Amino acid sequence: MEWSEVGAFPIDDALEIIFVFNRAGIISYANSAARKKLEYEDELCGHNVCDIFPNTFKLTEDGFATDYPFGHEVQNLNAYRKNRTCFPVETRIIASGDSLESYICMANDTLEKEYLSREIEHVRQEAEQALKVKSEFVANVTHELRTPVNGVLGNVKEMLDFVTDEQALKPLRLIERCCGDMNKIINNILDFSKLEAGKFTLEPREFNFRNMLDYVRSQHINKMNEKGLRFFMTVSPQIPENVIGDELRIVQILNNLLSNALKFTSVGKITLEVVRTARVKDKMELFFIVKDTGIGIDKADKDKLFKSFSQVDASISRKFGGTGLGLNICKQLVELMGGKIEAEGERNKGTTFSFSIWVGISEDENASLLQDDNSSMGTVVFTSAQLDEEEDNTGDIMEFGTPENKEALKKNLSKLILCVEMENWEKAEMFMDTIRQLSEGAPREVARIILKLKMAVQKENYEKVSSEYEELNTFL
Repeated sequence: MEWSEVGAFPIDDALEIIFVFNRAGIISYANSAARKKLEYEDELCGHNVCDIFPNTFKLTEDGFATDYPFGHEVQNLNAYRKNRTCFPVETRIIASGDSLESYICMANDTLEKEYLSREIEHVRQEAEQALKVKSEFVANVTHELRTPVNGVLGNVKEMLDFVTDEQALKPLRLIERCCGDMNKIINNILDFSKLEAGKFTLEPREFNFRNMLDYVRSQHINKMNEKGLRFFMTVSPQIPENVIGDELRIVQILNNLLSNALKFTSVGKITLEVVRTARVKDKMELFFIVKDTGIGIDKADKDKLFKSFSQVDASISRKFGGTGLGLNICKQLVELMGGKIEAEGERNKGTTFSFSIWVGISEDENASLLQDDNSSMGTVVFTSAQLDEEEDNTGDIMEFGTPENKEALKKNLSKLILCVEMENWEKAEMFMDTIRQLSEGAPREVARIILKLKMAVQKENYEKVSSEYEELNTFL
């Protein structure tokens, strides 16, 4: 069959440039895409391949000379149109038959592809530059903000040392707390900016692991006790005393998770558990579990937790505050340490956060671990306070009207009125918030009393608080 007959087949309608030429370089067949792309309105047949690829094929007396590696490997060439302008193509030229009497050329026009690649590269560079400018701006602004905030905080702390009037102390303590919150927000934004720009680096060093956990515990235990929450911390004995890692960032992750647990838990307990799950040479994986009995989350909302500037819903921001950056920063820090973080929970039945990280082991600790692993691998004995084995009844406590709910309400009302008697209105507001959460779903008349009680606490009206307290007690 002659190549001229190939036009009867669908190959003539192919989008790819296809033409056939002989040993003399004369083109004997060209499909419609070849004629159109090379701008030969008349037949391309009869022209020489040297006209199409003059940089690759040279005309000789016997036909053509070329260094082109015939075969299935793709080569990047420049194809010339009839008007002698050129465009880039990805080309394959295959020799047909043992006698090499004919060759088939298949080529794809890559002009648009190269143009789009240049555009994409240009956009990428612009985006990188914009991100760099934004990161530098955020870093400068946060540093500038920190200066006045710390100035206010320093002066307030000095005033707290010599001001004795309770009416004057309350706004000073409020300013102190607000400055602390502002510093936390500034630090979160700065960390997020560095992580986003890829400029965040870990600073691993050797530190005492249990001392680090005790430090974390000391930062939260007082507030947990004030809310009437129980706190349990357990550590596997398979974790050595000293490990190598970024202590500051591990503390940051744990502080964020425990602060969230404290924020969203009104009654019950919070637990922190740490176990060793794997060891490879001088590295080991640590697995942390932070569990609370708080408001919980719906399974459908889990994906929102670790996104930037995201809360499960808008009411979370209104009730509890926060930028929505903390968990996203935790996720990125955990991933930098070679691990991952996950969350499980159920509405009104608490939340469990778990994350893993890889830390280094010193040579001395590594030798002792080898001996311990051979003798007691797989056993976990907790060295801190044991976990409370009693069955969680958080769901019953949060459901208004159950015996557990009524008991929790009475306890928190007693603590509230005690704080009011001692004129500790700040703690009174804390217990009032717990009472409000415990009374969700209450009848309208109870909800109205609780709202009036909350307003009285906010206004520091002792008589009104006492009146509403007595009225609420009649329903319990």
